[in-house]
Amino acid sequence: MKNIGVIYRHEIFLLIISPATYIAGFLFLMLFWYLYTWHILPTLPSEELPTTSLFQYFWIPVIFMVPLLTMKTLAEERRLGTLETLLTTPTTTPTIVIGKFWAAYTVYMTLWLLALLYPALSQLEIPYGRTNFNFLEPAPLLGGYLFIAVSGTMHIAAGIFASSLTRSQLVASLLSFGILFIIVLGEYLFFPQIEIPKQMAESWHHTLDYLSTFRHLEDFSRGILDTRPFILYLTSTAIFLGGAVLIIEQKANR
Repeated sequence: MKNIGVIYRHEIFLLIISPATYIAGFLFLMLFWYLYTWHILPTLPSEELPTTSLFQYFWIPVIFMVPLLTMKTLAEERRLGTLETLLTTPTTTPTIVIGKFWAAYTVYMTLWLLALLYPALSQLEIPYGRTNFNFLEPAPLLGGYLFIAVSGTMHIAAGIFASSLTRSQLVASLLSFGILFIIVLGEYLFFPQIEIPKQMAESWHHTLDYLSTFRHLEDFSRGILDTRPFILYLTSTAIFLGGAVLIIEQKANR
């Protein structure tokens, strides 16, 4: 645990001084400012709370921001040759991967917390009497952030895995983008093209519901907490991080 803490603090420092982190943060906040100002607030009053509508766009920063946060984690270490040096110290590959994962995840969740500025400022600018709802309604807000926190483990782990596959930051970011694109939007782009026999349609529908990221978001926003999404995301996180560990160890032994 001590070595994980050392790696974690070192990675946090590198992320803080990295221009890519500030680019990701700036794009993230500007994107949500645009969505909130031009696509959500003008539709009020509506059936959905502004906070719920805001979380429905979560996939945009995920597929663009996560690659920027994770592309350097292992790819840059391999390119500079510092990963091999790090492995000669009293630490292990899993310790390195986990430390880097938690650092990227911390920055990721911090940026999402900054998104609270938009509903908070709206609450200050628009008095409660002018609307029939609270911009900071606790239930959808907590549910949405719980979904972001749980699913974010898998998204960051996928970025770490992509970074372990190459020495190039650019290639790592493209691989991460591709993996996240399939994970988040695959249910709309690929699954509908698959022809399913009628006798398997019901089981296929249940499988898609289990894998559907947007269905999970909807359930969390409504306060419906099922153990299956937790198992899915945490298991996927373990698989991605385990894959990164195996790849790094294999390349280090060559």
